[in-house]
Amino acid sequence: MMTFTRTSDQPRKHRKRKCAICREQFEPRTISHKACKPQCAQELIEQQRKQAERKQDRARKAALKTRGDWMKEAQAAFNAFIRERDRLAGYPCICCGQPIDWSGNNVDAGHYRSRGSAPHMRFNEQNVHAQAKQCNRYGAGRAVDYRLGLIARIGLAGVEALEADQTPQKWTIPELQQIKATYKQKLLDLKGQP
Repeated sequence: MMTFTRTSDQPRKHRKRKCAICREQFEPRTISHKACKPQCAQELIEQQRKQAERKQDRARKAALKTRGDWMKEAQAAFNAFIRERDRLAGYPCICCGQPIDWSGNNVDAGHYRSRGSAPHMRFNEQNVHAQAKQCNRYGAGRAVDYRLGLIARIGLAGVEALEADQTPQKWTIPELQQIKATYKQKLLDLKGQP
């Protein structure tokens, strides 16, 4: 069995790579060498410093967020998932049964049991469905019509289970962060993105 050992007088060959700044081909002196000339190296260092500062700023802003801020972000991610779920399924408005105009900002993720009267149901997927903005905001939610549409969609037993659920729930910040991450991923999965 033959092995090849490099002697000290043989130069080490590195394959060519592109400069991280100007994108020109160059032969690096070491494995970690990423810039072709000193000006590019300075520019690269500056970019890395700015990137580190942005990362620190994001971390500081995240540390300053209140539970209410996290609740809003988790709710926004959840609502986006609900709208996309119902759009892909081709569902009409849950309460009026009319086709929904998905072209603009005309759709809400309407809660059957409102977030105010049943805050523990705010992230329950069976409690929330796509609803025309006209019905949700200006029709006071149209609770009776919503219930009829919900019975048609999930059945009477499912609706009665929602109405009977009185389990108190207070989410912690880590739980809200997890809810946000979960529904962002579910939305990406629905859209077919990795």
